[in-house]
Amino acid sequence: MLTLSSVQHIYLASGSTDLRKSIDGLVAIVQEGFGLNPFSPSLFVFCNRERNKLKILHWEHNGFWLFYRRLERGTFQWPTVSAGTVTISSLELRWLLDGLSLRRRQAHPKVTAEMVV
Repeated sequence: MLTLSSVQHIYLASGSTDLRKSIDGLVAIVQEGFGLNPFSPSLFVFCNRERNKLKILHWEHNGFWLFYRRLERGTFQWPTVSAGTVTISSLELRWLLDGLSLRRRQAHPKVTAEMVV
């Protein structure tokens, strides 16, 4: 089972990816296209052109996990970067999966309390 505590990096594949690719095709993109190790404790996240489908590739112990998510309505707020990968945090991945933009650096503005004397 996927546990984010074992994940060191989360990489988003910039642009769109042909999600007809299976594990081997996505592994090839990670190795040859990005120069990254698909066997590292990382998540590799891919999105289609319409931004309504995601695949997440993850190596664990002796095999790959391939997670797939399809939205029935709406789109993912996928970052518009031309090439390579974007590294995000687990919190930002949650935001992305919930339909929020990654540009927003925090869910709520920071509030500082002042003590009234």
